[in-house]
Formats: sequence, C-alpha cells, structure tokens
Amino acid sequence: MKKGHPQICLYQPEIPQNTGNIARLAAATGCRLDLILPFGFTTEDKQLRRPGLDYWPFLDVELFENIESMLTLYADNVVFLSKHASAKCYTEIPNSTEVLIFGQETKGLPEELHQRFPDKFYHIPMFHTGVRSLNLANAVSVVVYDQLRKRKCFS
Repeated sequence: MKKGHPQICLYQPEIPQNTGNIARLAAATGCRLDLILPFGFTTEDKQLRRPGLDYWPFLDVELFENIESMLTLYADNVVFLSKHASAKCYTEIPNSTEVLIFGQETKGLPEELHQRFPDKFYHIPMFHTGVRSLNLANAVSVVVYDQLRKRKCFS
C-alpha cells in the first residue's frame, strides 16, 4: 500500500467479477484491499481471477474473519459507503480516513453498523430515481479516485 492512500474494504463480497475488478483497481492505485469473510464465491473462481489477470502479484490484500476483527484495528478511522446513507455525500469524506468500507452487492451493510456508526455513513448520489445504485466496482472507483485527488496523490 502506498503511504497516504486509503484502504478499500469489501464486506462479504458476493460477486467474483466485482471483487476481481476492485482488486485490479487496488493494485493499480496502490491501495490495500481488505476483504471480510465469508465470500459468496471461492478464491479459486475464474471469474474472480480473470479481471485481475496478471495484476494479482501487485495486490496488497488482507482477509478478516469478520467485521469486528477489522473494526478493532481501524474503528476510529473508517467510513461506510451505503445507498441507505442519506445525509452525507462521498465528497465529504475526510481525506484522512484510512478505510473505506463497502457493503455486499445485494444487501449492503448490516443495519447494526448503521445503528453503531450513524455519523460515518456516506452515499454516492443518484440523479435518476429509477436507478437504485451503481455497480459495486464502479462505486469503489468513484470514491477511491476522489480520495486520491483530495490527497494530492497524482503526480
């Protein structure tokens, strides 16, 4: 992981192609990828490995058995991204935030996290009422590149 770059955390990812694309993004941007078990696929899944192709050796990845083990390390420096967060836009995430946590593709993040950390939830605005949300890999890209821009990580 490059110094000053955020960590990307996926909570119990379900779709291997999304996780593979996010892994490729993490490798390309120098961000560490944290994955919280269990997954909705196996790590041997071709659909997980294909999007990363030859980028897997460049990936800094850490697996966590559950969300609590991850929060024990970073609880004071995390934010959560959710379509159910109504008040704060992702552009308001402090650029000192260490970990960006994204929920499952179909269920998002557990309600218990919304209750425990209501002030740490952010959303990406949707401008058409018929669109529920962005694809997870696209949402991660939007937020990560905004954070890199704010942190002046581009040369």
